[in-house]
Amino acid sequence: MKLQKVLSALVAVVMVALLIVVTSASSNAQEPTQEQQKQNDTFEDQTNLDTQLYLIVATNQSVVDEKLPTSLDSVVKQLRATLPFKNYRLAATLLNRVKNEGRLDLSWIGGPLAPMGTANSQTSPTFSSFKIRGVRLAKNAKGQTVVHMAGFNFGARFPIQMMSVASANAFPVINYENTGLQTDISMRESEPVIVGTLNVGPSGDALILVVSAKRTLR
Repeated sequence: MKLQKVLSALVAVVMVALLIVVTSASSNAQEPTQEQQKQNDTFEDQTNLDTQLYLIVATNQSVVDEKLPTSLDSVVKQLRATLPFKNYRLAATLLNRVKNEGRLDLSWIGGPLAPMGTANSQTSPTFSSFKIRGVRLAKNAKGQTVVHMAGFNFGARFPIQMMSVASANAFPVINYENTGLQTDISMRESEPVIVGTLNVGPSGDALILVVSAKRTLR
């Protein structure tokens, strides 16, 4: 009788142990391990975006080549309907790759982006910078993929001649004036949008910032 009780107790202990093992295995199968979660996070972080910043000069002066990329047709149509300028020309295109939830920071030296009125200021370089504090892919209320750009920052230093040249041997005085724009924006993926306009130079020209972003295929 005692032996039967002992065997019954052992069977009960074994059944409880098996139940614990099965429950633990089922839980482990449903929840990813720390290593699996790390691999998933690494895969998501590998998403990259190609960003394009277009610098368009709006002017009432004649333009040698006012042909703009076909990808900007909708932008140009909007500009012609809202701004009182006769011509538009593409001053620069910047293409950069940035990781999803990453940042972008670049600066460069180039020629004048817009006419400055004098020959000396025309040959002086322009110092420009373009920064984005954070780029992130998301979904809007309609389920469309959008790109958030936090801390969008464009700045430029334009050369301005402050005095006339009295003689051929005199050195002109060139001062650099700062202009720029800071904002947070969202846009649909691959769709170029107008970020803002900046008035530059004594001629009344304007510098228009257009940006777009899309996921890379590789």
